[in-house]
This record gives sequence, C-alpha cells and structure tokens, in this order.
Amino acid sequence: MPKRRHVVITGGGRGIGAEIARRFAALGDRITVLARTREEVEKVADEVGGYGVRCDVGEPASVEAAFMAAGPVDVLVNNAGVARSSPVLKTDVRVWDEHLKVNLTGAFLCSLKVLPGMASRGNGRIINVASVAGLKGYPYLAAYCASKHGLVGLTRALAAEYAEKGVTINAICPGYVESPLLDHAIQNIVDKTGRDSDEVRRELEDRNPQHRFLGAEEIAAMCVYLASEEARGVNGQALSICGGELNS
Repeated sequence: MPKRRHVVITGGGRGIGAEIARRFAALGDRITVLARTREEVEKVADEVGGYGVRCDVGEPASVEAAFMAAGPVDVLVNNAGVARSSPVLKTDVRVWDEHLKVNLTGAFLCSLKVLPGMASRGNGRIINVASVAGLKGYPYLAAYCASKHGLVGLTRALAAEYAEKGVTINAICPGYVESPLLDHAIQNIVDKTGRDSDEVRRELEDRNPQHRFLGAEEIAAMCVYLASEEARGVNGQALSICGGELNS
C-alpha cells in the first residue's frame, strides 16, 4: 500500500489551490492547506479532511509558525500568488513589491522550511505553480512576469542543488485558468478600460490556440504526477500547460 504523504499547499483556500488539495486528498494523502483568509482555508480543510493554517507566505514569522504547526512535509505545492495589471509607468513600487513578496519570496521561504527534512529523508517534492508569464513577456504585467520568471529561476537553482539528495523541484506554467484570480484580472481590466467583461474574456481566451481557459483540475493533475514516484526523473523543469500558446 502506498505511503500516506503529507502534502502542504499554499494559497489553498480557493481556485487552483483548493482543487490541488482535493486531488491529493482523493489519493489518501494527509493535507495541510495554507492561506491568508481563515474562513477560506478552514472551509477547504474541512472539505478534504485536512488541517487549515492561516499564513501570509511573504512574512517570515508567519511561515515559521505555519510550518512548525504542520510538521514534516513530503510534498510542498507553492501555489500562493497575486496578479495585478497596469502599464509599467503606472506600476507603483508597492504593487511591484507585493508581487515579488508573494509570488517569489513566499515560495523561497516555504521551500526553506521543508528542504532540510526532505534532504535528510532522501525524498521529497516541491512543485511551484508559476505561469507562462514566467516563460515569456506580456504587456501590462511587468511585475507579475518578473516575479514568475524569478520563480522559474528559483526552481531551476534549487533543483540543481538538491538533485543528489532525492528531492525534485519543478514548476508548472499554466496559461489563463478559470479561477478567482482570473476573475479579478478580468475585472481589473474592465475597471481600467471600461470595456465589456464578456469582450475581455473572449480576448483572453483567444490567446490560447484552443480558444479556452484551462481548468483547475488540469493543473492539479500535473501536480499529482510530479509528486508521484513515476516522475522521480523529472527535475528542474518548467512545464507549460497552455494549449500551445508558447508555440504560437
């Protein structure tokens, strides 16, 4: 019988993170969900029979307390993220700092908490949910692109450093995914341009050669694969799930 793993998911209170929690729970794994909003994290934790912890991944003290409570971790999914759009000349430094703090520093801090234990046990998986914006540039998303490019770079550096210790670190780079984060991005565009929300949705869908948004279950399925024994040879990769957008 497969070992029951302890899986920790950041940004697990909704959207992609919640779906990842459901998918691992269905496999019988023990789940700890981290998120900034207590109500959301507790709701998902109750649903999957797991443990919910309020945590701001960009704050070292909050991360320290959360992982002290969580205990040893077999699989870490760094999913917490923010995305705000604006022309670069109108991007406030506070918005820039927020993207780096949550999308990049958060993954760094959480990884630091699990790597020693994984290395000592000779086994572990870290999966960073990045974005196709970590592999190419998009207008009006300078802060987001910079943070996600940084996350891909962090993934590759840690993978090289821990390859001999039985730990794999990979990044998943989705295109637009149906999620609260996407809804917020669309509303942000509507608020700033006055355009119709349906028009904005169609335009974003058309960036995908399949003319659709991805489902959160597609990202969750890739997480499950990367955490599996069959994927032990996959390391330091930035795997795009974007319907072929990077080829167009």
